[in-house]
Order: sequence, then structure tokens, then C-alpha cells
Amino acid sequence: MSTKEHRFAAVDLGASSGRVIVGEVAPERLTLHEAHRFPNQPTRVLGTLHWNILSLYQGVLEGLKAAAAHTAGNGLTSIGIDTWAVDYGLLAADGTLLANPVHYRDARTTGAAEKVAKAVSPQSLYAATGIQHLPFNTVYQLISAQGTPALTAAHRLLLIPDLISYWLTGEPGTELTNASTTQLIDPRTRDWATPVAQALGIDLTLFPPLRHPGDPAGTLRQEVLAETGLTTPLPVTAVGSHDTASAVVGVPATTPDFAYIATGTWSLAGLELDAPVLTEASRAANFTNELGVDGTVRYLRNIMGLWMLQECVRAWEAQGSTAPRGTRGTRGTTAAHTDLTALLQEAAQATPLRSVVDAGDPAFIAPHHMPDRIADACRRTGQPVPRTPAETTRCVLDSLALAHRRAIDDAARLSGRTVRTVHIVGGGVHNALLCQLTADACGLPVIAGPAEAAALGNVLVQARAAGAITGGLPELRALLHSTQPLRQYEPTGDHSAWDRAAARLADAQVTRATTGLGDEEEPCA
Repeated sequence: MSTKEHRFAAVDLGASSGRVIVGEVAPERLTLHEAHRFPNQPTRVLGTLHWNILSLYQGVLEGLKAAAAHTAGNGLTSIGIDTWAVDYGLLAADGTLLANPVHYRDARTTGAAEKVAKAVSPQSLYAATGIQHLPFNTVYQLISAQGTPALTAAHRLLLIPDLISYWLTGEPGTELTNASTTQLIDPRTRDWATPVAQALGIDLTLFPPLRHPGDPAGTLRQEVLAETGLTTPLPVTAVGSHDTASAVVGVPATTPDFAYIATGTWSLAGLELDAPVLTEASRAANFTNELGVDGTVRYLRNIMGLWMLQECVRAWEAQGSTAPRGTRGTRGTTAAHTDLTALLQEAAQATPLRSVVDAGDPAFIAPHHMPDRIADACRRTGQPVPRTPAETTRCVLDSLALAHRRAIDDAARLSGRTVRTVHIVGGGVHNALLCQLTADACGLPVIAGPAEAAALGNVLVQARAAGAITGGLPELRALLHSTQPLRQYEPTGDHSAWDRAAARLADAQVTRATTGLGDEEEPCA
């Protein structure tokens, strides 16, 4: 292990913003400095929702330029990239991007699951890949794109972090933790699920060779060095390029009996395992087996997350509501922190568990009209409809806490593991009410922090690859625990009230499943 201080740039792209963060690592020292932040604003063109990938790449270049300025005279050791999962860019034979990547919330995958099921049953697909059903999984995107000019002409398919890495270095690759979210990886072999791809007519040669966290991913091209002011040679290191993979590395657990909730636009709640759980009960519970760093499996359930609150605030602002405005983005940014604080204070005083909704319901995936969607869900299940922004906010946070509880209980039951502590990382760390409600719902202590878990996990994997630190995940997490600010929340209140709310919600879910109520909702728009 090196005794000098090293600096690493973490490119961390989320669903609402991107950042370049410089991590400084030395023995018993780990600090972060945000060099540059930029918005991530999708654009709808001719009815299709796209990521503005060129704008994001420009933000990365500007961030690296700011990182170069911040480290003047000291320099960077390497760069790592993590982003959201499932989406991709298609390249022509000469490396040209054929079209802006399509956003996972676009409606193009409607009906794709039914097409897939005709070739590979849901049971067989899960047994082969261990990935939960979500309407925007890469496999469904590719089935929806079959026969389109872009996919027909494509020479390469690069997932979003791999696309950014390719533009920086000119060297293509497919990082494993993110590739596992495509529903085309076998979590037992940690390689492509070739029989699944063949049955679906998906050409796996579109994907470049697999990389693992810690592998070299090339060096910055000369034009990138010139534009950013960085010095040569500067390597790019593969990290857990799915941001949740990096965030789980960034969980400061000191014992193995922990659950994690990576919070932001989504809540990813689950356990870290040594092997996948591929049982039919696991599939029915909609758990996913995504691959993690150091041979681990992220056994988790996707929950709608703070997206619901973000969309509510957006709707209230558009309506000119006098309610407190502002919300935190997926990485903890604040448009108007004091306004959000006021809204959360009002929500804390609202009647607890008055109304709860299923935070895993696909009806909440689509953007726009979120307060109306929540009101409709309460109305359909015979619960009081929230009347004010504070009541709606309390409904959202109570519902998320219940969803966290259910995911952790189910993960422990299905895996045979015991959970004694829950770690919340990511943007939700700043939402003290959500953290306390999660502790109350789970009946377990909650340790909140760090907020920048994805960037920290990104930096730690780079630092280990460079020899700046040594050890496995326990050693990396020990460094986090000793250097990052954390806050603990103990369970309070009447736990039986949460039991009753969970039972009420379970009854509503059974009603929806047996009657088809809510099926008319468009899953993505």
C-alpha cells in the first residue's frame, strides 16, 4: 500500500444530474471534492424520450477540466465511470453513434415482455439470469428495437458507462456489474447467458469483451487530454460501473449481517450475497441478482424511490402551488433546501400511515401527474385521498418506508440471512424523515450515510487497483466507517401500526392482482 496521497476522478452520472468528483486517498484518509456538476435533462423527439448523451459527455469533459485545475501540480492517478443501468448506445463500424440512447422510461418496451415470454418463459429467464422483471430491462429494449434501422446497422452496443469510457479512450469494453442488469448474464458463471440470447435472436457479438471492476479500460486520448488540461498518460479504470454496484461498495458496514438501501430516484433495497438466489419463490417476489464487486451478488428489489416525491414537487410547481417547493435530486442536490425542509416538517406532523400505496407499482414509473396517480391509487384501495402537499408527501414517505421493510424482510427470508442493521446511502440520507420512518417500519437501527456512496465506491475500487489501498470489501468499508460522517436512527413508535399498514397494503395488492385494477395504466411514457 502506498503511503502518499493519491487523487482519483469519479465520473458519476445519475438520472437527473451528473458530477465529476475528485477523491483523495491516503492511509486512514478519504475525502471528496466535487469538481463539477451538470444537469441531465432528457428530451422527447417525435414521441420518443432520449438521453441527451452528447450534452452529458460535454459535462464530463468540463468536469475533468475542473478536476485538472483542482489537482494542479499533483495530478490524477486514474478515472472511473459509473452511471445508471440498462440503457445503451449503438455504434456504426467506424465508431459513430447511430442515435441518441433511448430513455428507460420511454414507452417503446410496451408489450415486449409478452414477446420474450413466447420464446423464453419467465421462469426459465429468471433461472438463467436471476434478474427481476422490470419493463425497461435491456432485453426488452432490444426486442423492441429488433428490425429498426439503428439496430440493423449497429456494429457495437455499449452500455452508457462503457460509451463514455469509449469516447474518452477509444477502447470498447463491457463492464460486468452493469452488464448483469441487461438480463443477458448468467450470475453463476458471471458470463453471457448464451442460450437466452440465442432463443431471443439477440446478437451477443454486438457487446465488446467483458471487463471486471479494477481492470484497466484504456488511457485518455490525446484530444481529451488537450481539451481537459490533464497530463499523459492517464488511465481509465473499470469500476462498478452500475452506480448501485459502486454505492454498495460505499456502504460502511462493519459486520456482514447488514441490509442496504441505495436511495435516490430509485430505492434499491437488499442484501450482499456470495451466490445468487434463483428459486421460483425469489422470482415471484421480484428480486434481482445483479453482480457486484469482488464476486458478490446484489440481491435486491427495485422500489420507485424519491422519484415519486420529485415528480410531485414538479407537478406542484407547474400548477403554481403555494406549497413549499424544491426537492433533492437523485444524488442529493438541492434546488431549494429550506423549502424542502419546510415541506418535510409539515409532512412529519401529518397523520402517520393514513394512506399508503405500493411503491413498486408500475403505475408510478411514468413521469407527470404524480399527485393524481397517488390520489387515484388511494381512491382505488378505499383509503383517504391526500388533500395537501404535506399529506401527499407523508403518503409517499410512509409508502417508501413500508416498501423498504418488505424488501428487506423478503430478502432475508428468501436468502436465509439474518439482518441486524440497515444502511441507507445516497441522496435519501439527507431526508431525515425517510430515514426515521424506515427505522420505525423495519424495527431495526438505520445508519444513514454516506450520501456520496456511489462516488466513494468508485474511488475505492480505483484506489485499490492503483495500489493506494489494499484489502477486500471489509477493509474498504472500514476506511469508509472511520472517515465518513454517519447518523444512526433507532426505531420509535408503535411497530404494530406498521404491521397493520403492511397488511392493508398487501390486501390492496391482492385486490389489484385479482381484479386487474390499475392495469390500464401505461407502464412507461
